[in-house]
Amino acid sequence: MKIKILFLAFVSSFCFYKSQSCDEIIKYVKSKNSGITYYSTGSSAISQVTFYSIYDNYKTYYFAIVKFTSNYYREYIYQVGSNTGYNYSMKYMNSAGEAFWKFIHPYNKSLGCAPTFD
Repeated sequence: MKIKILFLAFVSSFCFYKSQSCDEIIKYVKSKNSGITYYSTGSSAISQVTFYSIYDNYKTYYFAIVKFTSNYYREYIYQVGSNTGYNYSMKYMNSAGEAFWKFIHPYNKSLGCAPTFD
Protein backbone atom coordinates (compact mmCIF):
# COMPACT_ATOMS: atom_id res chain seq x y z
CA MET A 1 0.00 0.00 0.00
CA LYS A 2 2.85 2.39 0.88
CA ILE A 3 4.46 1.86 -2.54
CA LYS A 4 1.14 2.58 -4.25
CA ILE A 5 0.78 5.88 -2.34
CA LEU A 6 4.35 6.92 -3.25
CA PHE A 7 3.70 6.06 -6.90
CA LEU A 8 0.50 8.13 -6.92
CA ALA A 9 2.37 11.06 -5.33
CA PHE A 10 5.02 10.84 -8.05
CA VAL A 11 2.42 10.68 -10.85
CA SER A 12 0.47 13.63 -9.46
CA SER A 13 3.63 15.75 -9.13
CA PHE A 14 4.75 14.90 -12.65
CA CYS A 15 1.29 15.72 -14.01
CA PHE A 16 1.48 19.09 -12.25
CA TYR A 17 4.59 20.02 -14.21
CA LYS A 18 3.18 18.71 -17.50
CA SER A 19 -0.10 20.66 -17.16
CA GLN A 20 1.55 24.05 -16.63
CA SER A 21 2.69 26.44 -19.36
CA CYS A 22 6.44 26.68 -19.89
CA ASP A 23 6.59 30.17 -18.36
CA GLU A 24 4.65 28.95 -15.32
CA ILE A 25 7.03 26.02 -14.87
CA ILE A 26 10.03 28.36 -15.07
CA LYS A 27 8.48 30.70 -12.52
CA TYR A 28 7.65 27.81 -10.17
CA VAL A 29 11.12 26.26 -10.41
CA LYS A 30 12.82 29.61 -9.80
CA SER A 31 10.63 30.24 -6.76
CA LYS A 32 11.86 27.06 -5.07
CA ASN A 33 15.57 27.92 -4.90
CA SER A 34 18.29 30.02 -6.51
CA GLY A 35 19.94 27.28 -8.54
CA ILE A 36 23.53 27.08 -9.77
CA THR A 37 24.33 29.20 -12.82
CA TYR A 38 27.07 28.68 -15.39
CA TYR A 39 27.81 31.71 -17.59
CA SER A 40 29.23 31.31 -21.07
CA THR A 41 30.44 34.77 -22.02
CA GLY A 42 32.55 33.50 -24.92
CA SER A 43 29.87 31.30 -26.47
CA SER A 44 27.98 32.35 -29.56
CA ALA A 45 25.15 29.93 -28.72
CA ILE A 46 24.64 29.72 -24.95
CA SER A 47 24.50 32.72 -22.64
CA GLN A 48 23.90 30.85 -19.40
CA VAL A 49 22.51 27.65 -17.91
CA THR A 50 21.05 27.40 -14.42
CA PHE A 51 20.44 24.05 -12.76
CA TYR A 52 17.76 23.58 -10.11
CA SER A 53 16.71 20.68 -7.93
CA ILE A 54 13.29 20.57 -6.29
CA TYR A 55 12.27 18.10 -3.63
CA ASP A 56 8.54 17.44 -3.87
CA ASN A 57 6.38 14.53 -2.71
CA TYR A 58 9.32 12.30 -1.71
CA LYS A 59 11.08 12.78 -5.05
CA THR A 60 13.75 15.15 -6.32
CA TYR A 61 13.23 16.73 -9.75
CA TYR A 62 16.06 18.31 -11.72
CA PHE A 63 15.75 21.17 -14.17
CA ALA A 64 17.99 23.22 -16.44
CA ILE A 65 16.96 26.70 -17.55
CA VAL A 66 18.90 27.72 -20.64
CA LYS A 67 19.35 31.17 -22.16
CA PHE A 68 20.46 31.11 -25.78
CA THR A 69 22.33 34.15 -27.11
CA SER A 70 20.72 33.88 -30.55
CA ASN A 71 17.14 34.02 -29.26
CA TYR A 72 17.13 37.38 -27.45
CA TYR A 73 18.17 35.62 -24.25
CA ARG A 74 14.81 33.92 -23.89
CA GLU A 75 14.69 31.17 -21.27
CA TYR A 76 13.84 27.55 -21.99
CA ILE A 77 13.39 24.83 -19.39
CA TYR A 78 14.31 21.16 -19.52
CA GLN A 79 13.60 18.49 -16.92
CA VAL A 80 16.95 16.70 -16.76
CA GLY A 81 18.66 13.82 -14.98
CA SER A 82 20.31 14.05 -11.59
CA ASN A 83 23.87 14.15 -12.96
CA THR A 84 23.26 16.58 -15.83
CA GLY A 85 24.41 19.66 -13.90
CA TYR A 86 27.65 17.99 -12.88
CA ASN A 87 28.35 16.70 -16.39
CA TYR A 88 27.62 20.10 -17.94
CA SER A 89 29.84 21.87 -15.40
CA MET A 90 32.78 19.66 -16.33
CA LYS A 91 32.58 20.46 -20.07
CA TYR A 92 31.00 23.89 -20.60
CA MET A 93 34.26 25.87 -20.32
CA ASN A 94 35.63 24.07 -23.40
CA SER A 95 32.42 24.55 -25.36
CA ALA A 96 29.07 25.50 -23.85
CA GLY A 97 27.33 24.57 -27.10
CA GLU A 98 28.83 21.08 -27.21
CA ALA A 99 28.05 20.55 -23.51
CA PHE A 100 24.46 21.63 -24.15
CA TRP A 101 24.03 19.23 -27.09
CA LYS A 102 25.56 16.33 -25.18
CA PHE A 103 24.01 16.74 -21.73
CA ILE A 104 20.87 18.93 -21.90
CA HIS A 105 19.41 18.64 -25.39
CA PRO A 106 18.68 14.90 -25.05
CA TYR A 107 15.95 15.96 -22.58
CA ASN A 108 14.29 18.29 -25.11
CA LYS A 109 10.97 16.41 -25.06
CA SER A 110 10.71 16.05 -21.26
CA LEU A 111 8.48 19.09 -20.74
CA GLY A 112 7.79 20.22 -24.28
CA CYS A 113 9.38 23.58 -23.51
CA ALA A 114 12.55 23.31 -25.58
CA PRO A 115 13.06 25.22 -28.83
CA THR A 116 13.10 23.34 -32.10
CA PHE A 117 16.32 23.42 -34.06
CA ASP A 118 16.45 23.02 -37.83
